[in-house]
Amino acid sequence: MMKAAVLEQLEQMVVKEVERPTVDKDSILMKVEAVGICGSDIRIFRHGNNRVTLPQVLGHESAGRIVELGQNVTKFKIGDRISLGADVPCGECIFCEAGIGNNCQINYAMGYQFAGSFAEYVLLNKTMANYGPIHKIPDHISYEEAALAEPLACVLNALELSNIKLGDSVVVIGAGPIGCMIIEVAKLMGATKVILVQRSRPRLEMAKQFGAHAYICSSEENAIERVLEETGGLGADVVITSNPSPEAQVDAIYMAKNRARVNFFGGLPKGKSMVTLDTNIIHYKELFVHGAHGSLPAHHQKAIDLIGSGVIDMKRYISHRYPLDEISQAISAAEDHVGMRVIVQP
Repeated sequence: MMKAAVLEQLEQMVVKEVERPTVDKDSILMKVEAVGICGSDIRIFRHGNNRVTLPQVLGHESAGRIVELGQNVTKFKIGDRISLGADVPCGECIFCEAGIGNNCQINYAMGYQFAGSFAEYVLLNKTMANYGPIHKIPDHISYEEAALAEPLACVLNALELSNIKLGDSVVVIGAGPIGCMIIEVAKLMGATKVILVQRSRPRLEMAKQFGAHAYICSSEENAIERVLEETGGLGADVVITSNPSPEAQVDAIYMAKNRARVNFFGGLPKGKSMVTLDTNIIHYKELFVHGAHGSLPAHHQKAIDLIGSGVIDMKRYISHRYPLDEISQAISAAEDHVGMRVIVQP
C-alpha cells in the first residue's frame, strides 16, 4: 500500500491509502521525493480535463529515485535519481516520428491519462519508460530543484518556437514562476531588453530578482503605451503571454513590432478562449502569432543541464513546501499566488 492524494471528483482531493503500483517487465517504479503544483493541476482540480478520468492522481512536475524496475528496462538502474517531464510521446504516430511528440494526437501525459506524482510512488509504464521524459539528475541538485525541470522545459520549447535572437526586445506578460523563467532564458538566448508586465504590484516586486530590464504594473499605468515608450515607439520583437488572461492576448498584438513573434504560451480558462483580435494589425504589421504547448523529452534534458550547470538557480523559484497530507493547503497556496512554486513532499 501507499499514500496518495486522489482527485475523486472536482474540487475533492482525498489523501488515502491505495494499492502501490506493480512493476511489470517494461516499467519503472519511482519513489516520489518532490512534486510541484502547476497551474494546470489547479485547472483540473477546479474544472476537469478531457484527458483526465476521475478518480485520478495528479502531479506532473516531479523527481525521485528508482526503487524497482522491470527486466527489459536497460537505461536505468535501482537507486538512480531521476526527474520526470509531463508530455509522453506515443512514439509511433506521424508527429512522434517527426520528433514533435508534444503534438502527438493521443497526447499522453503524467497526471492526465497516466497516474501522477501526488503520491508516495509513481509508476512509469512501458510508453513512459521507452519514449517519455525520464532523465538522471546530477548529485548536487536537490529533488525539488529537479522537479522544476518540467516547467523549465516548457519554457525552452516556447522560446525556441519564438526564435529569440541576439539583440531582441522581449515583452513577458505575467510574472508567475513561468514568466520569471522566461525572463532568464530569454536573456540567455540573447535578448538585450526584457520588459515584464504584471497586474499585481506585489507579484511584480517579487519578480524583480530575476533581472528584467523594465517593469510595468498594468493596473497602475497603460502597459501598451509604456511598452511602446520602452521600444522607441515600435514595439517589441517578441511578446509572450504567460498568464491565463484573454486581455493579455489582445494587448500583446498592440505591443508587437512589425514582423514580431507573438506567443500565446499561457492557456486560457475553459469558456474564455474565444478572444477577439484586430486581425488587421496582424495583417499590416506582418505579425507571426503562434502558440506553445508542453515540451519534448529533449527540452527536459536541456532543462536539467541548465539547472545542473547553475545557469538557472531553481532554488529561487521554490517558496512553499508541504507534506502530502497537507495537499489541500498546498493547492490553496498555489492558487492564491502568494509566492513562487509550491512543492509537495510525499
